[in-house]
Amino acid sequence: MSGETDDYRGLGWAHGALTVQRLGAMLAPITFVVAGGRQVSPMHIAPWAGTPEADGLPGILKRLRGDWSCAPFGYAVPVPDAAPDWAPLLGTPEAGEELHGHSSNAEWQWLDGAHGSLALTLDYPDASPIARVERRITPDPQAAAVDIEFTIETRAACRLPIGLHPTFRLPKLAQACHLEPAPFTEGRTYPGTVEPAGPLFAIDRSFKDLRAVPLRNGGTTDASRIPLADDAEELVQLNGIEGSCALANRAEGYRVRLIWQKEHFPSLLLWFSNRGRKFAPFDGTHVAIGIEPICSPFGLGPATARADNPIARSGTSTARDFAAGEIFTTRYRIEAEAL
Repeated sequence: MSGETDDYRGLGWAHGALTVQRLGAMLAPITFVVAGGRQVSPMHIAPWAGTPEADGLPGILKRLRGDWSCAPFGYAVPVPDAAPDWAPLLGTPEAGEELHGHSSNAEWQWLDGAHGSLALTLDYPDASPIARVERRITPDPQAAAVDIEFTIETRAACRLPIGLHPTFRLPKLAQACHLEPAPFTEGRTYPGTVEPAGPLFAIDRSFKDLRAVPLRNGGTTDASRIPLADDAEELVQLNGIEGSCALANRAEGYRVRLIWQKEHFPSLLLWFSNRGRKFAPFDGTHVAIGIEPICSPFGLGPATARADNPIARSGTSTARDFAAGEIFTTRYRIEAEAL
């Protein structure tokens, strides 16, 4: 088809409009038309996206926005103050390892899609056990909702962490939004310090309620109320979650809900990017919430995901087995409603 190298393509339907970019096959912005004809745009777009200063950044950061898919999910990173149960499992990146996988950093190719949908594909490097991936984005013609399919085709048997990366915009007013996760069996704080300039939560602690997450200096905080009042860069993982999470934006009068297949993604990673990263391009001003269904341990990289880590030992899978030649497809949905 013509325009195969278009950087962006869009779709409109009775209940909204959306844009997809080739870089990372990232989906944003989305404008939903909710009850009363109001327009709401819940997806995050990084303030540096597309600026000249972004040219030298890794692909995932250049035009960071909205929702994308990660295969494999995560990346091996140094973990300051690593908890004893985790420290021996943390290492350096494997050969060819990219932040949240090749899918998050490369330019995808457009496919011929069915009427009313957008589809893209990406071939992986020959050394990867993944042969190709595909994303298909289809607005629901009857609702303020978008349905997304993510397909992984393997060339060799492998065991990998995988994940989805919806990232949502937040208002400036502290605690103006409310996270509403489905029931989960156990919450866990990060097994170390995410960002030395913005620590907030206790290291490697379990909890049962997002409204009572242990703090590093003692006590607990209601992490369901965001943006957080304190500058922080934190990760929290909810294991055994039922497969949905909503974000109620009370400042702007809407709720956006994410629904996924829990058999594929048994955990939810919450990325609290709350002015905690002081370096470029975040510059101490970046505010967003990642609501990320995963089969992974905090995105700590494939080697840690495959290891006998504490989350895997507790009964929650942190990596998925793929057979050679397997075609794996998962489906999820982003929908909005007026409050």
